[in-house]
Amino acid sequence: MKIFVAGHRGMVGSALARALEKRAGVTVLTQTRKQLDLTDPVAVDRWFSSEKPDQVIDAAARVGGILENSRRPVEFLLDNLRIQNNVMESAFRHGCKKFLFLGSSCIYPKHAPQPIPEESLLTGPLEPTNDAYALAKITGVRLAQAYRDEYGKSAISAMPTNLYGPGDNFDPETSHALPGMITKFHRAKVRGEKDVVLWGSGSPRREWLHVDDLAAGLLLLLEKYDGREIVNVGMGEDLTIRELAEKVKQAVGFSGAIRWDTSKPDGTPRKLLDVTRIRRLGWKPAISVDHGITSTYNWFLQNAPEARP
Repeated sequence: MKIFVAGHRGMVGSALARALEKRAGVTVLTQTRKQLDLTDPVAVDRWFSSEKPDQVIDAAARVGGILENSRRPVEFLLDNLRIQNNVMESAFRHGCKKFLFLGSSCIYPKHAPQPIPEESLLTGPLEPTNDAYALAKITGVRLAQAYRDEYGKSAISAMPTNLYGPGDNFDPETSHALPGMITKFHRAKVRGEKDVVLWGSGSPRREWLHVDDLAAGLLLLLEKYDGREIVNVGMGEDLTIRELAEKVKQAVGFSGAIRWDTSKPDGTPRKLLDVTRIRRLGWKPAISVDHGITSTYNWFLQNAPEARP
């Protein structure tokens, strides 16, 4: 079986490629951005015409934290629409038997019920700080459903919670909260600084899923799920940003203080996914947040440019 992992150099895509390479009878197809620009419909169609993968996992996306989303809504909307439209259309045109579209928990309303059930989609306003990205992902979900409804194609969609792990983006200007904290605390420790300033009040609640756990959950969906409805993939438990910061601070070994800049936005007050649907299929995460943060920091020290003096 040939499985194309779109976006294999990203955190999610690389975790999927690692997991798939351990499986007998599977050939993992990958393309770098230089080899194949997924925003180019002609190039994408030519590649699919040549390679004809049996299955496709679309983990390619333009992603970023609150700051990057707020600064570049045009790019977040257009780039993600182009990527997912091109990949899905060409995949099915050239014989793809099953397509897994990777969405995001930010597709849900800002004030969705907690934990967030899949049925909350499109029941209220989105979080304004990342609505462009969320709208693109919602469109991808609907496109997958449309291919199923109109052409009978096997297209499924998974909604992961906040992710972290090897291959993450650790640039504090463009990253999500957890990897950004790792860089900030590390730099402060190395420089002997007395405190670290973090955005917001620290009160919002988030869940954090290790990317290797996500990869295991997605491969289970490829094997066992073929439904129209979206599927949440998360830890099933959350913690405040303050609690997260203390865990990262401890893992990094920073002994100074944390200061909260309340002039900066908090984002959605709480975002915890209802994971009943995927738990019924037999999946649950295996990596605790404490262990995951420690192992991610160790990976950061060995691999991330931000770890260098």
